[in-house]
Amino acid sequence: MTVIRAAGGVVWRPAGVDRVEVCLVHRPRYGDWTLPKGKLEPGEHPLLAAAREVAEEADAQAAPQLRLPSVRYRSEGRLKVVDYWSMRAVGTGGFQPDTEVDEVRWLAVDDAMTLVSYPHDVEVLAAFAALPPVTAALVLVRHGHAGKRLAWPGPDTGRPLDARGWSEAQALAPLIGLVRPARLLSASPRRCVQTLDPAAALLDLPIEVCGDLDEPSAGQQPDECVLAAAARLAALAAAGEPAAVCSQGKVIPGALERLAGRCGDWITGKGGGWLLAFTGDRLVGADRL
Repeated sequence: MTVIRAAGGVVWRPAGVDRVEVCLVHRPRYGDWTLPKGKLEPGEHPLLAAAREVAEEADAQAAPQLRLPSVRYRSEGRLKVVDYWSMRAVGTGGFQPDTEVDEVRWLAVDDAMTLVSYPHDVEVLAAFAALPPVTAALVLVRHGHAGKRLAWPGPDTGRPLDARGWSEAQALAPLIGLVRPARLLSASPRRCVQTLDPAAALLDLPIEVCGDLDEPSAGQQPDECVLAAAARLAALAAAGEPAAVCSQGKVIPGALERLAGRCGDWITGKGGGWLLAFTGDRLVGADRL
């Protein structure tokens, strides 16, 4: 039986010192109060669907920060899975009048937990309330596919993306755009810079080439590169501005392990990446894209 896939968000905005409000929507068809969410369109990435549904139902432009627990329940005799993210409201717009929603409310988290109609919404809101404050979100990606190293006649730093790599770069661009990055940073190789080219065109931002994100060169210790990349990511986070970074496969796992302070499955495929959430320069969440 086909699973119904949906996505949504706990959208928040500041409401005074150390307080936030979250968004709920009312659906007259069901007579319920719930979190904004909706079904994925064919081929749509869940994170893109979450941002789209939040805009269409809650009239909120929102930047994702941390993944929240997914919800599973039966709907019309089928299993439905809803993925949620904590999302910071950054503007308004996008409301679609044909979405079944007739009212939007912004409430303190405790009040929202009292108003929602379903226990699973209470669980998602409770998980949101337990999160540390997020001061910066970064997207970290590995360059897309670039053919075989031995088949490229020139220096490896000049090896370009192949057709598959360009397709991956195009797919990454809207995901990168969701965090509203103020900066795009790339390791030195051509394939890394090219991976950010579609995002740069989408966002009208320059790409800054940064050697701190490079894999080890001849005679260089791997740990040296890992430390440099981790320090660069921590510095970007400490600055408090969202950014997108493209690095390489021999650097990303070690840098994330150092930032997270724990071992884990940090291996990142070509054209893949992570949504990283920070409190200051401390990594508090990593969601694989």
